[in-house]
Amino acid sequence: MKHLKKLVLLHSNDMHGDFLAEQIDEKLVGGVSLLSGYVGKVRQEEPNTLYCVAGDMFRGNIIDSEFQGISTIEIMNMLSPDVVTIGNHETDYGLAHLLFLERCAKFPIINANLFIRINRTHLFEPYKVIETGGMKVLFIGIITEEVLAQTKKDGLIGTFVDVEDAAEEVRRICDAHKAIDVDLTVLLTHIGIEQDRKLAAALDPACGVDVIIGGHSHTYMTEPERVNDILIVQAGVGTDQLGRFDIMVDTDENRVDSWTWQPVPIDGTTCPRDADIEALITRYKSRTDEKYSRVITRFKRRLTHPARTQETELGCVFADAMRESLGTDIFLLASGSIRTQEMGSIVMLGDLNEGFPYDDAAYVVKISGAQLRKMLVYMMRDEVWTGIHCEFYQFSEGLHVVYSKAEHALREFTYYGEEIADDRLFTVGLQAFHFNNLGESFRIDVNEIYANARPRMVATSCRTVLEGYLSDHPRLDHRVGGRLTVLED
Repeated sequence: MKHLKKLVLLHSNDMHGDFLAEQIDEKLVGGVSLLSGYVGKVRQEEPNTLYCVAGDMFRGNIIDSEFQGISTIEIMNMLSPDVVTIGNHETDYGLAHLLFLERCAKFPIINANLFIRINRTHLFEPYKVIETGGMKVLFIGIITEEVLAQTKKDGLIGTFVDVEDAAEEVRRICDAHKAIDVDLTVLLTHIGIEQDRKLAAALDPACGVDVIIGGHSHTYMTEPERVNDILIVQAGVGTDQLGRFDIMVDTDENRVDSWTWQPVPIDGTTCPRDADIEALITRYKSRTDEKYSRVITRFKRRLTHPARTQETELGCVFADAMRESLGTDIFLLASGSIRTQEMGSIVMLGDLNEGFPYDDAAYVVKISGAQLRKMLVYMMRDEVWTGIHCEFYQFSEGLHVVYSKAEHALREFTYYGEEIADDRLFTVGLQAFHFNNLGESFRIDVNEIYANARPRMVATSCRTVLEGYLSDHPRLDHRVGGRLTVLED
């Protein structure tokens, strides 16, 4: 006779400081207050309930950026997840600051593959065993290789960056816990859905991994995927929904006997509000509203940024602003640094800070036409179009590119209508993160760039540059077309 016990596993990922509910079609949608209300309701209804978060609590909200994550940790403390793994944006305020925030957290933060190179000491607890209802559930945290890029300047910090190494670390941890009769094993990952599939395929079934709860690719799923008999799920992005597993665990065989899973919409019709969390968020919001309610400009109309991997209205305006302000020939602005789908027509300081939260320095480099061609072809490689998170860039005025997916080549490559010669040199502006990671972003050796001229920092804050330009240039507008065309044939 089977010994079955029920476990309810709730999960979020890529919350990105999505604290506030929105009024959509006369009902409240999302927000930590409603999310907390739902989690609390389920915890009352189902005694064996665990709530976990698969990375990227930080960034995307001015409340988070103004208090450098301290506000987020305080809000998350009230939400009380049972276990959290780190995402790449947890390192945005610096690794030392993240370790400080981890000390402020009243919930466990786990990661198995971020360590100090010299002695292989983990920076976080690699796993957490949680007991509930007589069951032992093992959670293991795995992070994306982007953390290594974010902490590149710190030579002491390393990570297992490929799926095979991560699978081996999971195997080692699982083997070490076979003696304590773990009933269910869950990987909390922040590596994206494609890498989750590869990781599941690389795991030895003897490890006993049952579920992968992922993040990073912001994948909204209507049902789990099953790879190598491992269930893979993700819950989109933000707080508009969370994932819910209802699992019957066979505690004799230490495996999933049966399950149901659903994406649960978080809205005012089904989720009670948490007044205590609302009061805390309101306290933070009142302080940021006072500081950031100043109008800095007015666009001619609302400008959009609907997707990273295409030319966008807002992306082009920002790239032009950086180019003109810094006096470069070209500015390549990272699409992912714009964290809003639209802005305007009235733009307040808070809108800019929330929509463009990465306050990097700016660098100018000398790049030849041949190098620029190579960089842009790599930027538009096949995997970019499959939904995998890859760096993509908005072009400033003057650069015109027509790319053929079938040929993997540029059919047109001009600067103000003139074909770009291989030996022509351009001054190109880049945000500091992307300058520091030229190899990962563009597959180009930094020594090639230094051979042209020594790069130099020309601004300590890209956001300050944008703020000044927008303030001095009201009624800005842009219609897409003419900078980047992508052909299927």
